[in-house]
Amino acid sequence: MAGVTGLWRVQKKLEAQDSTGASSVERVLAILTAFKHGDRALSLVELAERTGLVKSTILRHIASLQRFRLVARLPDGRYRLDAEILRLGTTYQHAFSLQDYVVPTLEQLADQSGKTAMFYVPHGDERLCLFRVEGANPIRLRAQPGEVRPMDNSAVAQVLRRYASTAKVQATEGVVLYTSGVADPHTAALATPVFGAGETLIGAVAIAGPATRLTPEKAQSLKEPLSEAGIELTRLCSAIPVQN
Repeated sequence: MAGVTGLWRVQKKLEAQDSTGASSVERVLAILTAFKHGDRALSLVELAERTGLVKSTILRHIASLQRFRLVARLPDGRYRLDAEILRLGTTYQHAFSLQDYVVPTLEQLADQSGKTAMFYVPHGDERLCLFRVEGANPIRLRAQPGEVRPMDNSAVAQVLRRYASTAKVQATEGVVLYTSGVADPHTAALATPVFGAGETLIGAVAIAGPATRLTPEKAQSLKEPLSEAGIELTRLCSAIPVQN
């Protein structure tokens, strides 16, 4: 009985350690994900407000983040993301060989349309702008690579939601959605899905521009090249091995 009791105590101790470790990891992730697109640096007070963590806890975990070059402390006492984040982001982009396929397609679309061509991927309950290529139009849109946007009723978000669990690529080939003034009252966009190995949704390729120029009539003329781009990207990305 004593042996069983001792084993039970060891098991409970290990479980407690695992729970503490998991909590620590979650706190570290909360600090990292507190940085949003457009943030150059955050103060300790801002980090505490965004994470809900006390300052002493943040400082303790930030010390580890600094050692791994994930976060850097500025002379004024604020914190910013460090170079290791860029390396991880680049590694993510290349993990699926997407850049080699998507960027040339976006360049072609931007050249053909004169508008901004973008590629979005699902990001939890939101959408992430992964790649963007500017067209000849001097008017620039706000969305930048790395920016996370809500899953609203814009063309891109609708595509990502509609085909997140699709089973047949063939049924969606050539589908292009158009919206105007949804995410931004001055912006319009059209988007089409892109699928990969196993007929799973990878993301959405889109063309966006000022609503006054990307009118329904103009969008109609761009549906065919966008549709063809989505179909071709699906063909190319379907050959990419699924990463484990």
